[in-house]
Amino acid sequence: MQFYKDGFRGGNPDIKQAAPNRRNRGVNEPLPEKVDVLIAGTGPAGLCLAAQLAAFPEIDTLIVERMASNIIKGKADGINTRTMEMFQAFGFADKVKRETYWVNQTAFWMPDPANPSHIRRVGRVQDVADDSSEMPHILINQARLHELFLEVMANSPSRLAPDYGWEIVGLTIDETTDDHPVTVTLKDSTGINWGATRTVRANYVVGCDGAHSAVRKAIGGVLHGDAANQAWGVMDILANTDFPDVRQKCLISSANEGNVLILPREGGYVFRMYVELDKLKDGEKAASKKFTQDDMIAAANRIIKPYSLDVKEIVWWSIYDIGHSITDKFDDVPEGSDRAPRVFTAGDACHTHSPKAGQGMNVSMQDTFNLGWKLVHVLQGRADPSLLRSYSKERLTEAKRLVETDHEWSRIMSAPTTQAEREGTEEPRIIRQFKANLEFTGGTAVKYDTSTLFAPGTHQALAKGEEIGRRFHSAPVVRLSDAKQMQLGHAAEADARWRIYAFAGQGDVGQSGAPMARLADWLENDPQSPVVKHTRKGEDIDAIIDVRAVFQPTFDQLDYGQMPSLLKPKTGKLGLQDHEKVFCVDHKGAGDIYDMRGIHRERGCLIVVRPDQYVANVLPLDAREELSAFFAGVLR
Repeated sequence: MQFYKDGFRGGNPDIKQAAPNRRNRGVNEPLPEKVDVLIAGTGPAGLCLAAQLAAFPEIDTLIVERMASNIIKGKADGINTRTMEMFQAFGFADKVKRETYWVNQTAFWMPDPANPSHIRRVGRVQDVADDSSEMPHILINQARLHELFLEVMANSPSRLAPDYGWEIVGLTIDETTDDHPVTVTLKDSTGINWGATRTVRANYVVGCDGAHSAVRKAIGGVLHGDAANQAWGVMDILANTDFPDVRQKCLISSANEGNVLILPREGGYVFRMYVELDKLKDGEKAASKKFTQDDMIAAANRIIKPYSLDVKEIVWWSIYDIGHSITDKFDDVPEGSDRAPRVFTAGDACHTHSPKAGQGMNVSMQDTFNLGWKLVHVLQGRADPSLLRSYSKERLTEAKRLVETDHEWSRIMSAPTTQAEREGTEEPRIIRQFKANLEFTGGTAVKYDTSTLFAPGTHQALAKGEEIGRRFHSAPVVRLSDAKQMQLGHAAEADARWRIYAFAGQGDVGQSGAPMARLADWLENDPQSPVVKHTRKGEDIDAIIDVRAVFQPTFDQLDYGQMPSLLKPKTGKLGLQDHEKVFCVDHKGAGDIYDMRGIHRERGCLIVVRPDQYVANVLPLDAREELSAFFAGVLR
């Protein structure tokens, strides 16, 4: 973490210097008449987007929520490893790791062949595969996650905060103008001026307002899907039990009474149980069954025999039916039109699924993490508005895969066990499928297609473990200036900047005339360099493209003083030198990044990473024209 760049300020370094002329806030303050971005909904998707935009006070952002305040308990709880990597960019991953439950093992229980009315453990699977990520899979109260994003917003230069108690009741788009063409009608639901309406004009609107999204409906979006005709209950409880694996994630299948999913929660005592309750007829809803919390507890006790559950307190509970649905587009652009979108949907507003795979909250945030930097680029004039068309294309493909995988997983969870599975002569299908899904459930299976934002894999062999289209897979390095062990991926922040990681070839220690020095000189000074072309006059040299270098020798064999000036830039109001751009391989056994990620030792390479942490290109160190052409296809 770097601070004091623009001069010394005491106190909490997470609290950024407030931007001048920021908006007054409070229940008696009026809504603005115009904004750049209006976000509907303060769930994980909306807050993730707001937290990104909050870092840019020149972008006027308004986030509204029909509820009167943040939620307190309940709702989603699973955060996969990919989302944790994203949290690192926002600066609160360490706080999350400290507070939360880490899912290390998943245990599977099935009927005991000797006594089918009782269950027995049939296997355990390591929940996060070795070196799939440096981050854990964790469980956290969704309300607490909201607080972490709200804190990022409150500490940002824009001091952004939600406007609670406002519900969207209308949205129109004027295609004849580029001056705030979206008009949103908001209804006061605070009770202060009950039913009063206000209109706000926006350049862009993002609907993160759930499965019944008013924004989606306003642009003609429809959720298409089906139901699994299965009622489930969920409860967060404080309870005593003789079930031995209650502090491990468990998937439990009984012979005749249904299934249970146990998820331990943060704090050591609370745990969540998803309990299968009853089959539903076509068109029937779980709500019509009028299940109660007592029904859930009774069903759980029947399923986990010979063990029992003594519930002391129910923290939160809900009944739901499993459904899988998706919209056919994530923005307002009509079929066949080539105009840039103005309105977007994200999260449950455009895809819904069961909670069994733990993906809903994760995919929702990854939707808006994909969209956020693109909005910043366009609103800052760094990219053409056509860039925004890539959001629907990229995220719709991933949403379809999510719904298909979740659909299959939900049915496997509810399927009866076979005789061979019960007798132990065949590995249970649920375990086989769980193992096969590990990359998917970790959120690391996402692979975007070749486009202007993802180059073809012409030079992929130079970095076999950093596949174009997939997220940048971090690995251990040592920062040269202070010999600090760290993860290279942790150098990236949620700041809408591109990264170029330059890996030096054999024998290159940064000396004058070597490939790294020649590259750095070209990037810093040549008119064709993307750094020169796309950085504005008066901006820091790393304002839009952040260049970092990695060398093969250990830190004691390198001379920081001879490193190229691009890797020791002077930035900020005071022109202070940045000492955190140069890295080398780890010397304490944590792993060699060249070996771990298949970096070509002799030649080295360039890895271009998008602001949302996905590998966009892999190139030789001397591929000047290709590097310049790639960025010219994205940035003005």
